[in-house]
Amino acid sequence: MPELNVRERSSLQLPIVDAASLAAEQVLEQLNSGPAGLSDPEAAARLAELGPNAVRTHRANGWAVLGRQFASPILILLLITAGLSLFLGDATNSIVIGVILLVSVGLGFTNEFRAERASEALHSRVTHRAVVLREGTTKDVDVTALVPGDVVHLSLGAIIPADIRLLGTKNLLCDESILTGESLPAAKDPATVAAASSLADLASCVFMGTVIQSGGCTGVVVATGGRAEFGRIALGLGERQPQTEFQLGLKRFSFLLLQVAIGLTSLIFIANLLLQRPLIESLLFSLAIAVGITPQLLPAVVSTSLATGTRQLAKRKVLVKRLVCIEDLGDMDILVTDKTGTLTEGRISFTGALPVTPDLSDADLLTLGLLATESDYTEAKLSSAGQNPLDAALWDSSEAVGFDPSRFERLDLIDFDHQRRRTSVLVREAGGPARLVTKGAPEDVLALCGPTPPAVQAMLDEQFDAGSRVVAVATRPAAGLGKIAPDDERDLVLAGFLIFLDRPKANAKSSLDQLAALGISVKIATGDNAKVAEKVCAEVGVLSGGTLTGADIEKLSDAELAASARTATIFARVSPEQKARIIKLLRQSGGSVGFMGDGVNDALALHKADIGISVDSATDVAKDAADVVLMDKDLGVLAEGVMEGRRIFANTIKYVLMGTSSNFGNMFSAATASVVLSFLPMLPGQILLNNLLYDSGQLAIPGDRVDREQLRAPSHWNIAFIRRFMFLFGPISSLFDFATFALMLFAFDAVPGEFRAGWFIESIATQTLIIFAIRTRRVPFLRSRPSAGLIVASLGVVVLGILLPLSPLAGLLGFDPLPVPFFLALLGMIVVYLVLVEGAKQWFFSRDAQKIPAGPVPVRPRPDTHHIARRAFRFSAPVPVAAPRHRRRMLP
Repeated sequence: MPELNVRERSSLQLPIVDAASLAAEQVLEQLNSGPAGLSDPEAAARLAELGPNAVRTHRANGWAVLGRQFASPILILLLITAGLSLFLGDATNSIVIGVILLVSVGLGFTNEFRAERASEALHSRVTHRAVVLREGTTKDVDVTALVPGDVVHLSLGAIIPADIRLLGTKNLLCDESILTGESLPAAKDPATVAAASSLADLASCVFMGTVIQSGGCTGVVVATGGRAEFGRIALGLGERQPQTEFQLGLKRFSFLLLQVAIGLTSLIFIANLLLQRPLIESLLFSLAIAVGITPQLLPAVVSTSLATGTRQLAKRKVLVKRLVCIEDLGDMDILVTDKTGTLTEGRISFTGALPVTPDLSDADLLTLGLLATESDYTEAKLSSAGQNPLDAALWDSSEAVGFDPSRFERLDLIDFDHQRRRTSVLVREAGGPARLVTKGAPEDVLALCGPTPPAVQAMLDEQFDAGSRVVAVATRPAAGLGKIAPDDERDLVLAGFLIFLDRPKANAKSSLDQLAALGISVKIATGDNAKVAEKVCAEVGVLSGGTLTGADIEKLSDAELAASARTATIFARVSPEQKARIIKLLRQSGGSVGFMGDGVNDALALHKADIGISVDSATDVAKDAADVVLMDKDLGVLAEGVMEGRRIFANTIKYVLMGTSSNFGNMFSAATASVVLSFLPMLPGQILLNNLLYDSGQLAIPGDRVDREQLRAPSHWNIAFIRRFMFLFGPISSLFDFATFALMLFAFDAVPGEFRAGWFIESIATQTLIIFAIRTRRVPFLRSRPSAGLIVASLGVVVLGILLPLSPLAGLLGFDPLPVPFFLALLGMIVVYLVLVEGAKQWFFSRDAQKIPAGPVPVRPRPDTHHIARRAFRFSAPVPVAAPRHRRRMLP
């Protein structure tokens, strides 16, 4: 095949409609390819010319990250206030607000961009693979390396990696709902299509992003990346993503602050006008109050927390597809997982053959098992690429070395599917009579063989009790048949059992103990036999709450299954639909459910879970459906991810509770004093400077320690809780503000400059030091030590707040010097304040704990998980990734 020049490669554009109407040989000719595929040099040259097969590469975009920083309502309020202050001639206010904006946006940008870069590095390690023919040799390549003209083999569960013209099919059905909206799978055939009015009519083609529901195919790549139908639509839709519960909670919190700010500032403005204060002065003071009541650096604190979490998880080889999914991971309290690779090593090995008839040897039974594989015999013997793990283990065994593929001719094949759970082949040896061979789950194969003798059942039970994975093989003569259908799988004679072993992981028990300590109950959902699952669970120390089989589940109503699923630990021989049904009912019963799976049959359950978890070695469709991808399939890594999510949320809430209560108290005090006093209690610039200092000290919160009990169970956004906290601790703060006012006016007969300096120092000290009480429900320092960074930052802010009114800048800032006795009185007030706050904290949390009602938590409906824009966003591969799903409502 002659290599193309640059101009010829760049013109390799064959519309998919034209490809469907041409014969397969003509399509190969137009793409300058052949049945054996491209040569490696030609494929590399086309890749360099046409670019990677990617809808959108995952690259950290600094401008996009910077733009997202200004999406916060809090920062928008700051921008508006800065503009108004500048317009009204108050340059000091504008400068201070500008500094706050720069700090918030700068910190937010720096942390999020670093997190994006870390995520980019992890994304580059998550690969989607395709089996491709290059110069007649089967190779396993990254889908981003596919080019027009490549000949690819695709099997059950594969996500179609490009727009492909079919060359050959076998019982091929594709789920094309993402493109066509049709819920039923579409049958595919390589025959030409003369005329088509829509993509759904192009039966001779398969399209990027769709999924093979049954069967398999061989085809030639026609269009890749953004030139494919999926890519073209996805690029046109943009990058809109759904918001997670964490983001929605932040939004609800922002609206709460907005309501309080509007109410308080409106009252202050009206009151000052009624007192005949200057209009401009009243407006500037009201704007300062509006800014002062908001925790301006909340976006920076949140992004710092999430970025810190991302870096920690990156070290542990955990890919979270969106930063906010870290918190959602911490929300999980039920984990449903498959058995293979999580509780077991995931390395399946063939251990032996057990014939059940004396005229059949171990080698004869193994040969029947090898014949009942879906791959071409010659190719399977050379390479296990693209095979399921059991078939791969069979071909890789030493016993398979003597198998001679040339002796056999396969006439027809019924591919494996998850409903039948078996594969059947029509095969003959050296021109002899045809024979039907069926291989699959013992229960399903035995059902086709008539009554099972007690000795055979005992043999099977013995293997199950030993924890072995067993595949049954049955056969019958099929002379005269040239094709087979599922109806031909009858009157079979059991040949024997193929035995496989997947040993339990050495660290599985310790990982399960970690999850149990986090309050996460682990349940096993497997397609394996119940006895095998129970044996493995017993070996790793899983306490069984009961076992439900697929047959049991089929008989139960939703209400009955919901009740049983809460207590059961093992779900065995379950179909993909049954897994998804279990997940759905567990969610409805009040749990935040995570599902961990890596197979084709796990994709539906991954979509249904609150948070889907997969692994780098998973099938493409499983990685697509997941929210979190583990580079190592280890429950211990998952436990660390859960702890990180909970730690981030706990530290974020510390800042929220402290900021809202202190800010509300201070602004309420300012509002009251502005009405009572003949002068403003604090100038607008002083209010904003106070907030800037206070917030800067709290940037150390994301690195603070978190008490162990805060990690044992998930926490949730609860606006009612935050409101109650604000309205209790805010007035306590105001009480000491009023005490300071009285001290300054009646004890020291303070002038306005002294009054403002005194309140500035007291305000900074009380609202900064309260973090040590609010950060924990324990007794601070004695039973819960803050991080060194938080101690240094908080004390540094207090010292700076005291020094400013005493520094040469005091006159510029509007402060007058203070008498020494004031500082002695301040020390006493701070001690009393912290003691009172600690007492109020103990009372509040003991009282608030009694408000949590029993009963299930309502579940928010899930958004559509097949929206193209959501699926095409992340990986630098055309195989799209589903967006995280919304979670249940928060507990009060």
